[in-house]
Amino acid sequence: MITAGCTLLALSVMPRHANAATIVAVRTWPADEYTRVTLEMDSDLKAEHFMLQNPFRLVVDIDGLRLNAGINRLISQIKPNDPYIRSVRVGQNRPDVVRLVFDLKQDVAPQVFTLKPIGEYKYRLVLDLYPKVAQDPLMALLKDAQNDPLAGILESLAQNSPSEAPVPSVQGQELPPRAKQPPPVALSPKPGLPKRQDRPVLIALDPGHGGEDPGATGRRGTHEKDIVLQIAKRLKKMIDAQPNMRAYLTRDRDYFVPLNVRVQKARRVQADLFISIHADAWIKPSARGSSVWALSEHGATSSAARWLAKKENDADLIGGVNLGAHNAQVAKVLLDLSTGAQISDSINVGTRVLREIGKINRLHKNHIERAGFAVLKAPDIPSILVETAFISNPEEESLLRTPAHQQKIAQAVLSGVQDYFAANPALARRA
Repeated sequence: MITAGCTLLALSVMPRHANAATIVAVRTWPADEYTRVTLEMDSDLKAEHFMLQNPFRLVVDIDGLRLNAGINRLISQIKPNDPYIRSVRVGQNRPDVVRLVFDLKQDVAPQVFTLKPIGEYKYRLVLDLYPKVAQDPLMALLKDAQNDPLAGILESLAQNSPSEAPVPSVQGQELPPRAKQPPPVALSPKPGLPKRQDRPVLIALDPGHGGEDPGATGRRGTHEKDIVLQIAKRLKKMIDAQPNMRAYLTRDRDYFVPLNVRVQKARRVQADLFISIHADAWIKPSARGSSVWALSEHGATSSAARWLAKKENDADLIGGVNLGAHNAQVAKVLLDLSTGAQISDSINVGTRVLREIGKINRLHKNHIERAGFAVLKAPDIPSILVETAFISNPEEESLLRTPAHQQKIAQAVLSGVQDYFAANPALARRA
């Protein structure tokens, strides 16, 4: 299993002239889905890139930099277990132009783009290395379920899935047509394989934020992205232990996933329920309590709800996506398809989850709240967003850091979900 990680170091680049850029930090985020390298600088830079074959290499020329011992330390930041980068070489290609050459382990579809300052970040040059064939969430789910006695049901689901179904891709990524992708691995049918409509209930768990986007940060330095991933993993383990339920994580490590891709992943695995997990924050440390949110078609239920939805929807800006006109249009179409029935089911399950969470923690509001969260806009999947507690509240931050409280939260969510499907058996049986 590849372990995603972040490496942060200060690099000083000796400027040739007063306006030359200084590299503030370098961060690397290796993961199975893609590897990201981020160079944060105090001024905007221009970069050009191209690919070389035999062997595969990515060449990036950064204008406005000069080589020195500091930037050479980038070489040591590439780890042996990175799934895409074998090594990196740096050199002064031309005056004020530094060349980075990434020796690759496989062919990639690179995305190289810049981001304007936002939040605590300065200018960023982002290098995203995606595989030429995007990872299929269904096949990832099957891989995770190899030792699962119900894996055959999921195999049947994958084999019955339309072969032309689009694989979720990160914004800006150019992928070859589906027909060019290798066919799924042949799976031997098992005797007495259950019918597709009898497959286990599949729940997509979405740990918020990740990678470049830490989410909210508590006074003790606790990052929301880390806490919600731990809770999601605990909840997944509990769900997978149930005889008729399975869970799928939209991210299982510390890397960034764009909001619309989270929704696409849930739809690709044909999830029956989508649960986005977060930890709230407010400007006053006295704010506290858990809350559960559903989508609103007609605006947020309060000014605070609008503020929270905007903060969560800004995750793409902080995490960093390569926004092209085409992909922005695709994302907008996807996120405008929600239906009244989906929202009604979301309120139904959210009410039950909220009731269970209220047994283990104080509630911020004793009813479902609603706002225009982007990750709740799947048109055909009941979707809720759980704010587990206020990470900005010192007492609740301390609770969120403890395995025991994380386990309680996961159990409360599971109990609410089980109550929902027990009251709606038709939904539990649907394919």
